[in-house]
Amino acid sequence: MLDHGLKDAPTLDYHALNAMLNLYDEDGRIRFDADRMAARQYFLQHVNQNTVFFHSLDEKLGYLVDEGYYESGLLDQYSKTFLAAIWDAAYARKFRFPTFLGAFKYYTSYTLKTRDGQRYLERYEDRVVMVALALARGDEALAMRLMEEIISGRFQPATPTFLNAGKKSRGELISCFLLRVEDNMESIGRAINSALQLSKRGGGVALMLTNIREHGAPIKGIENQSSGVIPVMKLLEDSFSYANQLGARQGAGAVYLNAHHPDILRFLDTKRENADEKIRIKTLSLGVVIPDITFELAKRNEEMYLFSPHDVERVYGVPFSDISVSEKYDEMVDDKRIRKSKINARDFFQTLAEIQFESGYPYIMFEDTVNRANPVAGRIAMSNLCSEILQVNEASDFEDDLSYRHLGTDISCNLGSLNIAATMDGPDFGATVETAIRALTAVSEMSAIDSVPSIRRGNDEAHAVGLGQMNLHGFLARERIHYGSAQGIDFTRVYFAAVAYHALRASNALAREKGQSFVGFERSKYADGTFFEKYVTRDWLPETDAVRALFERFGVELPTRGHWAALRDAVMQDGLYNRNLQAVPPTGSISYINNSTSSIHPIVSKIEIRKEGKIGRVYYPAPFMTNDNLDYYRDAYEIGPEAIIDTYAAATEHVDQGLSLTLFFPAEATTRDINRAQILAWKKGIKTIYYVRLRQPPLSGTEVQGCVSCSL
Repeated sequence: MLDHGLKDAPTLDYHALNAMLNLYDEDGRIRFDADRMAARQYFLQHVNQNTVFFHSLDEKLGYLVDEGYYESGLLDQYSKTFLAAIWDAAYARKFRFPTFLGAFKYYTSYTLKTRDGQRYLERYEDRVVMVALALARGDEALAMRLMEEIISGRFQPATPTFLNAGKKSRGELISCFLLRVEDNMESIGRAINSALQLSKRGGGVALMLTNIREHGAPIKGIENQSSGVIPVMKLLEDSFSYANQLGARQGAGAVYLNAHHPDILRFLDTKRENADEKIRIKTLSLGVVIPDITFELAKRNEEMYLFSPHDVERVYGVPFSDISVSEKYDEMVDDKRIRKSKINARDFFQTLAEIQFESGYPYIMFEDTVNRANPVAGRIAMSNLCSEILQVNEASDFEDDLSYRHLGTDISCNLGSLNIAATMDGPDFGATVETAIRALTAVSEMSAIDSVPSIRRGNDEAHAVGLGQMNLHGFLARERIHYGSAQGIDFTRVYFAAVAYHALRASNALAREKGQSFVGFERSKYADGTFFEKYVTRDWLPETDAVRALFERFGVELPTRGHWAALRDAVMQDGLYNRNLQAVPPTGSISYINNSTSSIHPIVSKIEIRKEGKIGRVYYPAPFMTNDNLDYYRDAYEIGPEAIIDTYAAATEHVDQGLSLTLFFPAEATTRDINRAQILAWKKGIKTIYYVRLRQPPLSGTEVQGCVSCSL
C-alpha cells in the first residue's frame, strides 16, 4: 500500500520520485515504494519512448548485424531456432530493475545505443543474451546456462565484458593490466607505450617502479645522475591523461613502490595536499609494498634501511623486486657494496597514515603475507589499480629499438562476480560457480592484446581469472545477521571455502577437457598436493547453529574433507587450467544493476547518495532493506575497521589472489587509529588494503569514487 505522499506519484518525474527516498513519510518511515515507482516511471517516461522498435527478433538482429552494431560471425555460430529459444527464455524471466539507479546505470552506461547516442537498441535481456552468446562461442548449452546465471543475477561479468561482448565496435573484455618496469630506459619507454596502448583500449594499468634506481644514483658510474621514480610517475600520469578513451573518461593508472626503496618518502609526498606542483601527482594512484621486516623494525622502534635497487641487482644478479627484503634484510645491511640510507620505521608508518588521512592513498600490499599464500611458483611484487590482483609476472628484456630481447609475462585481470544472495537462492551452488569460471575462462581465451606482447604471453600461459563476490552485507542483513558478528564471519568463511572448492573443481574439469594445464603447474603447490593440506585435515563447515541452519535451508551442499581429498587427487593427476581463480574487486556500477551491496564491504550509507552526470543526485537504497530491518544495516563507518578486517580475514583464507579492502573511519579518527588498523590487518593475514576513508559531512558526497577499471 502506497503511503499518503505517493498518491500523485504517477504524475511525478522519475527523478523526483527517486529523491523521495531522502524524505521520510509522515510516520518517519523511508519511502521505498517511491524508488520502485521511480524505476517504473523511468521506463514509461524515458526508456520506452527512446527505444528503437522492431517487429520481430529476425528484424532486430538483421538490422543490428547489417548496420555494424553486432558481430555477424558471433550469431552465425548458432542456429536461428536456438537464437529464438534463448531470446524467448530471457524475456520469459520478466526481468525488472528493483531500483531506479539500477535501471539508470544500465541504460546510461551499458546498453547499445544508436551512433548519435540518442536512442536505445537493446533492452537488458538483449545485452544479457549477447554476452552469453559471445562467451559461449557456439556452445548452445553453455550459452543457455550463462544467460540463466546472468539474468537471474547470480553471476555478473565485469563492466568491460558486459559492456563490450558481442558488439562489433568495442573495447577489450578485460578490466585492467599489470606491468613490470625494469631499471633501464628501454623498459621505461616500453612501459609508457604499453600504458598508452592498454589505456586507449579501456583498461586501467598498474606499473611496478620498485626496480628503478633512486634519485641521485649513479648512471654509468657517474654520480648523482638518476632522477629517480618521480619523473617516471609524471610521464605516466600525462600518458594516462592523454589516452582518455575517446573522451569517455581519463585513463586510469597506479604505481607501486617497495617501502625499502630510497625514494619512498618522495613517492608518498607526491600525494600531500601542499605538495609542490613539480612533484604533485593528482590522478595517478599510489601503492606501497610492505614486507614483514618493516613492521618488526617499527615494533622495535629501530631505523629501517632503504636499499639502492641498482646495487641490489648488481650484487644479487636479479632485480630488487625479486628479492625478499625480509629474508635478505640483515645481509643487505651488512653488505658494503649496496648503497643505503635509513629512516625511522615508526616515522615511516606515521607518514603513511598522514598521507592516507589526507588523500586515501597509498594502497598497501603486505608482501610476505601475499607470497606465503601464493600457490604458484614465482614471486608477487605488486598489485593492480584496485589492489585485488596478485599474480606472478616475469621481466622482459629489450633491445635499443625497444624490441624484445626476451619476452617476459605481464598480467591481465579477467573479472566477474557472483551475487552472494542470488547464488545462495539459486538451484545449484556448484553449477553457478562452474559456469562463472567457464565464462571468465572464455574472456581469457578470447583476449589477445598483440600491441603489448608481454600481456598476451602472460594471458595465454596463465588463463588467469578473478571470480569475485558482492552483496555480502545485503545477504546477511536479509537473513537477520549482523555484518561482522560471529555468525557473519562464520558464514563468510564457509561460503568462500565452498566457492574455492567449486572453482578448483571447474578448473580441473577444464584441464581434463582441454588436455592442458597452466604453464608452471608442475612447480605449483597444487601439483604436489600441499595446497590442499588445510582442507583435508579439517572440515570447513559452519561453527554456529544459525549458519548451519542457513546452508541447510538453502540446500547448499558443503564440501567435506573427503570431497577435498578427492579433488586433490584429481588435480594432482589432471592439473588445473587456470593459474589463478579468485579475486574480489570493489564492485561498483554492476552492484547497482544487480541490486547488491558492493563487494564484501558493509554499506557506506542506508540510502546512498551518488552524483550522476547531468541528472545530479541519485539515491540508492541498500538491497533488501525495509523499515523493519534497519538495525541490520549499520554502515561501514559505524561498524568500524576491526569488524571489516575480521570479515575479510575469514574470506582471505580461501582466495588465491586478493580482496579490495577499504578501511572506514569516523570523522574524528586520527593517524594513530589508521596505524592501529594497518597493524591489525597485517596480523590478521590481510593481503592488501585499498583505500582509507574518513566519514564526510552528509551532503559533501557519500559517494565513494570506485576503481574506474575493476569496479565491475
